[in-house]
Amino acid sequence: MTASSRSKTARNLAQVVENIDAIETYVAGLDEGSFLTDARTRDAVERCLQRLIEALDRIRKRGDEGVIPGLPWAGIQGLGNRLRHEYDAIDGAQIWAIVKEDLPSLKTSALKTLEGL
Repeated sequence: MTASSRSKTARNLAQVVENIDAIETYVAGLDEGSFLTDARTRDAVERCLQRLIEALDRIRKRGDEGVIPGLPWAGIQGLGNRLRHEYDAIDGAQIWAIVKEDLPSLKTSALKTLEGL
């Protein structure tokens, strides 16, 4: 990885962490039912997901996918496409599951990778 690529990847990973931090703030104190009925929070979370997916996509497009081993790149890209193009058919329960089950480990991986860059 070149110095320029490393710098861009670090910036993108920082964006991932920033958006996960924002999502964590937005959903703090909510349970799934509260999240599903709170349109404003759902919109905010979905927008943060779009931004973090875009940051990950920039890493992928540079060919730096290996910085976070085991990341399901195809699934991430698919979710991004749904958030952008099928936003009216997004399953809130699926978004909640991603927030609670997937984002904590992504944040840990991104932070660990940032330390190593």
